[in-house]
Amino acid sequence: MAYIITLTNQKGGVGKTSSTAALISGLTARGNKVLGVDLDPQGNLGFSLGIEIEDCGTIYEAFKNQVPLADIIQHTPYGDIVPSNILLSGAELEFNQTGREFLLKNLLEPVISDYDYIVIDTPPALNILTVNAYVTSQALIVPMIPDILSLLGVSQLKETVDNVKKFYNENLRVIGILLTKFNARLNLAREVLEMSETMADLLETKVFDTKIRNGVAIAEAPAHGESIFDYAPKSNPALDYDAFVSEVITALYK
Repeated sequence: MAYIITLTNQKGGVGKTSSTAALISGLTARGNKVLGVDLDPQGNLGFSLGIEIEDCGTIYEAFKNQVPLADIIQHTPYGDIVPSNILLSGAELEFNQTGREFLLKNLLEPVISDYDYIVIDTPPALNILTVNAYVTSQALIVPMIPDILSLLGVSQLKETVDNVKKFYNENLRVIGILLTKFNARLNLAREVLEMSETMADLLETKVFDTKIRNGVAIAEAPAHGESIFDYAPKSNPALDYDAFVSEVITALYK
């Protein structure tokens, strides 16, 4: 039975998709069977790992019962991927039936026993797609960059997480806040780190010990359809993400 992990932050530009791709490929490299699920209409997760997202079935068609989930899963060297594209952007209005919070949970049910981990990338919003990810998952990871606006985005997660735990999924827990684009030499980074530790207390979690340093390889790897570990294995981001994957595995089984 798969352990289901969601990476989430309603603010964009925090390294959420890069971190999701690194977690998927890092878990796969450790010998696990991993499924990545792209719930972001931008479709960047599949693109980052080498999938032609404009020429394949997507999770939108699966939600619409037009195709079985198994038929749209794409196999890559870094793990299996359920792609997304811009059609998913209308989900808030289009998926308005009773029980819509369980669409993803029901969709994954036939394949959940085929994987060790399922890792979900979410849109930069607290909408029905994000709620579906929370309802389905056991663990949340919150990437953020060291700035004040990013910190505010994290604070607004708490109400949604609490409501999902109360009404839909009592097993949901936030296992950590991940600081990305981190430069420890900057005063602002150190100040935000202190504030993020306070925020972690409110979410009953912690800030991961691993901080992801910035580097050009993070931007370049998706353009080549490669994981950060294959594209630039000795770069600072690759070293940091490798440590992060190990830290996630430890956090999951505490």
